[in-house]
Amino acid sequence: MDDLWSDTDAGAMVAAYGDLGHRVYTSRLLGADPALVLHGGGNTSVKIRKSDTLGDEVDVLCVKGSGWDMASIEPAGLPAVRLEPLRALRALDRLSDEDMVNVQRLNLLDSTAPNPSVETLLHAFLPHSYIDHTHATAVLSITDQPDGPARCAEVFGETMALVPYIMPGFALAKAAADVADAHPGVEGLILLKHGIFTFGDTAREAYGRMIAQVSRAEVYLARGPRKTFKSAALPAKPRSPHHIAPILRGLTSLPLDGGAGLYKRFILDFRGGDAVRAYVDGAELERYAKIGVVTPDHTIRTKNTPLILPPADGDFEVRAKAALADYVADYQAYFARHDSGQTALDPMPRVLLAPGLGLFGAGPTAKAARIAADIAENAIAVIADAEAIGSFVSITEAEMFEVEYWSLEQAKLGRGPSAALAGQVAVITGAARGIGAATARAFAEQGAEVALLDLDGDAAVETARDIGGLGLACDVTDAGDVKSAIDRACGHFGGLDILVSNAGAAWQGRMGEVGDDVLRRSFELNFFAHQSVAKAAVAVMLAQGTGGCLLFNASKQPLNPGPDFGPYGLPKAALIALMRQYAVDYGGDGIRANAVNADRVNTGLYGDGMLEERAQARGLTVADYLAGSNLLKREVKVEDVAQGFVSLALANKTSGAILTVDGGNIAAAPR
Repeated sequence: MDDLWSDTDAGAMVAAYGDLGHRVYTSRLLGADPALVLHGGGNTSVKIRKSDTLGDEVDVLCVKGSGWDMASIEPAGLPAVRLEPLRALRALDRLSDEDMVNVQRLNLLDSTAPNPSVETLLHAFLPHSYIDHTHATAVLSITDQPDGPARCAEVFGETMALVPYIMPGFALAKAAADVADAHPGVEGLILLKHGIFTFGDTAREAYGRMIAQVSRAEVYLARGPRKTFKSAALPAKPRSPHHIAPILRGLTSLPLDGGAGLYKRFILDFRGGDAVRAYVDGAELERYAKIGVVTPDHTIRTKNTPLILPPADGDFEVRAKAALADYVADYQAYFARHDSGQTALDPMPRVLLAPGLGLFGAGPTAKAARIAADIAENAIAVIADAEAIGSFVSITEAEMFEVEYWSLEQAKLGRGPSAALAGQVAVITGAARGIGAATARAFAEQGAEVALLDLDGDAAVETARDIGGLGLACDVTDAGDVKSAIDRACGHFGGLDILVSNAGAAWQGRMGEVGDDVLRRSFELNFFAHQSVAKAAVAVMLAQGTGGCLLFNASKQPLNPGPDFGPYGLPKAALIALMRQYAVDYGGDGIRANAVNADRVNTGLYGDGMLEERAQARGLTVADYLAGSNLLKREVKVEDVAQGFVSLALANKTSGAILTVDGGNIAAAPR
């Protein structure tokens, strides 16, 4: 493991952040390495003096705050807590979690600061100025062994002291401090089946010791002969991840109270690298994958064990459904064995192992799914190294339950109300600019994961980057391109729940004079492309079995035709009929179909002087055409149309409808 300390960078941090500069600097170095810390794990601290409200200098512990990620931590993520009241707690025989949190918050110098880490007291009880804690992969591979203590003694000798597994909190803090007192010359502590602490008088010393001790573990793991996973016999040509992902999303969806097609859905994140494949394709997967977590901190993100799926061939859906039913029953039995008055969490897996393919992380958001997948890959690295030199073991089932249902750990996930479209995947065509881009932003703001499709792939990627979505190049007039883009969206998010078929362009001409080629081009984009996209989306929705929503960008032209605009209006009239047919044909499957009828929205549709021409065709100025001629005298913006699409996506009992967004035009009102 490389020591990345730089005097220049450290000095820059001190210049920026003062007495917390070195603490921020090495926290970020540790947090940026996934072999040490993942997604908010680990913690660091420093003991300094600060002025309180009265101006008195007091000793404080600045320790990582709950919810902060070490990789990007700022001084605000290191709340200052009065040190002496914390140290006084060591004299107690016991302390409840509630009292521990209360004391810590009462002694914050800033009452608005985040809750200090659940391991604050461990940092406080140790005398050292700088303390670093990580869940180093290499260290866990050694501690997670039946003979973990003996191996640790062999690897670390007298440079580190061992602390038996104890759940984080007051008891662990006292035990760790007692061990440190009994071994005053050590550079840190190895917490069995949990992680590693190093300490020092300076940030450089504590960080350097962390790198050196983890490197010792890496050298130990690399020496001598190593066992590898023996491969199982698997289908030569399994179904692809994007084919089975929608099935898995459907199976893991949870019906919500109130019914009517409402579900708690999960986003999926697929991984299929060589290390993952060697693991999930192993003949003994059932044994080593179900032993438990590699460190207790991971259980709130991944649950204690993954779901092992059947091979992805033949009647996969039937066998996967049975495997999930067994998993849910096992989880419910596990809860019943240990329940002492808690409310059961949902029983769905957060990691799904697919032999022959790879693994899926699952979560209520794309971020949560990515975190679950990252932790699963980290667990694979730990277990692979542990099995290579011995046998992987975890903490007991009772200990895993204690951590999974520990209120201080669950608080890290946050329990606020979910966004209206959380857990849903929206695919939007023509999404790089104009109405499509505004609609993508609006859906993202409502919590949906968004795939943006556009003929201009670079622009789609750029717009997607701004909102945290997926940008894809797609020519919607090419059915093969459409299928490929939908497959990629499913591969990225696991499926799709909402389609906004928005891509289109306008052609003008008097119907008795317009060329057939113009009319055919308009029908290809403004009708047949919508059919191609909707057909591909419905196939995914049917595989999921949880309904869905088709939304089409129609036009007022079929309802209130304008002169010389027939080449645009005729396919749009067919599009409205198409929408209604989807509503009729797939309503029984819970799939809704609706359209937005927007009018006179100044977008790229009006390029090359068309805006002026359309205004002239109506005998209006451009200003009156856009706003002056509607009932409200208000110009309709792309954001207004976007909100129309969002409204229809949320209207769970509306299908076959046309929502007009035009500032008021009675002549174009549907009837």
